[in-house]
Amino acid sequence: MAAESYLAIDLGAGSGRTMLGRIQDDRISLEELHRFPNPGVRALGSLHWDALSLFAEMKQGLAKAASEKPVSLGVDTWGVDFALLDRDGQLVGNPFHYRDERTSGLMQRAFEIVSREEIFESTGLQFMELNSLYQLLAMKDSSALDAAETLLLMPDLFHYWFTGRKACELTDSSTTQFYDPRKKDWARGLLGKLGLPVGMLAEIVEPGTTLGPLEGRTVAECGVNAMQVVAPGSHDTASAVAAVPADGDDWAFLSSGTWSLLGVETPQPFVTAECLKRNFTNEGGVWGTTRLLKNISGLWLLEESRREWSRQGVETSYEQLITEARQAEPFRSVVDVNDPSFVAPGDMPGRIAAWCERNGQLSPETPGQFARTIFESLAVMYRLVLEDLAAITGRKRSRLHIVGGGSRNELLCQYAADACGVEVVAGPVEATALGNVLLQAIAAGRVAGGAQAREIVRRSFEPKRYEPRLGDGWAEAAGLLRA
Repeated sequence: MAAESYLAIDLGAGSGRTMLGRIQDDRISLEELHRFPNPGVRALGSLHWDALSLFAEMKQGLAKAASEKPVSLGVDTWGVDFALLDRDGQLVGNPFHYRDERTSGLMQRAFEIVSREEIFESTGLQFMELNSLYQLLAMKDSSALDAAETLLLMPDLFHYWFTGRKACELTDSSTTQFYDPRKKDWARGLLGKLGLPVGMLAEIVEPGTTLGPLEGRTVAECGVNAMQVVAPGSHDTASAVAAVPADGDDWAFLSSGTWSLLGVETPQPFVTAECLKRNFTNEGGVWGTTRLLKNISGLWLLEESRREWSRQGVETSYEQLITEARQAEPFRSVVDVNDPSFVAPGDMPGRIAAWCERNGQLSPETPGQFARTIFESLAVMYRLVLEDLAAITGRKRSRLHIVGGGSRNELLCQYAADACGVEVVAGPVEATALGNVLLQAIAAGRVAGGAQAREIVRRSFEPKRYEPRLGDGWAEAAGLLRA
């Protein structure tokens, strides 16, 4: 069968890229066509996304694919952030960045109106101040919200600009904390109780929905064919999980990058007291599944530490840090990587040291010690989350599939196996782009469904496996954080 090409535009909270996916003979390959930065922009103290600049970069990537004549394109991004459009379909201000500080304290303000239990009963979502619900609450009574006619999540905004169609894809919608995972619809009653508008909510479409042809002016500007635009798993984790090369059901997934998202696929959401107690989230998955997971602050801690060291004139590479981490003292300190003090940009090494001092632990001092603390702390958190998943679902998993950029970090993968006591299967690195392409191929009829998609990934990439090693320290470290 002849090769078919698809464009995956994968936008992360640091950079974006346009990837060309080719499917031929039940194998898939990827080629990076265009990469661009996505740093976020501060203006008058607020942190925003430069949406128009990002769209211009996307069109550059589109132009570079012209000779390939792709069947379709699809955009995936992180969750929770959104754009507001006025009645003319124009942006109402610049979309805010989820790390903007304006939501600080707003969860408690929401709980004064609607209880934590009622919010969870309506949405089944993990409580984090960066959720769209609290971002909207921060805009209550603002002129921007008064002028808004349509709310689109970030990937939906770009799909709108590519097609002219306003729709919200399910997997990204499910990250807002005003989506009901049981009804698969907006939690309008919750928004009403909080005094927030509901008329601006767009239709929700399933992952893999063909939104329409690429808008004619973009076709002419970029010199491309009139391809279709498909909403993949528009939340990047949803697309990443679609490309997990697993079979059977005795596995958990970990999408490892700036964030670590650890969970399992389930046929239905778990909106239960146990899930609320352990602060887990039910997000929409592909193929009718639910992603029952925990959001864990991931390699953001190391990335932000490297930025701080660079500001101080100390340049560090990942390879150097991993080498120094191997040589550093084990379990010198173990931190709660989800502590709110680690969310905002800034002096991450200083914050980690301060957390250790507040909690009676020795502070890391060298970059290698900081890296080891971060890696060990992440692995301990993975252990705790797997234990919690077993408590919520009533069953343990014996295998952990790690996908995304963090799957290249051999030290972190081995620590994950050791801490969790399970086999770790690492790769593919480009799971998000692969899942994006595969959802498009299913929409085009080239791939039959989820089982064949994962079989294609298994045929195309050889994972690296890590067996757990016996060792002291992990149980004690987990006890420190569990307490």
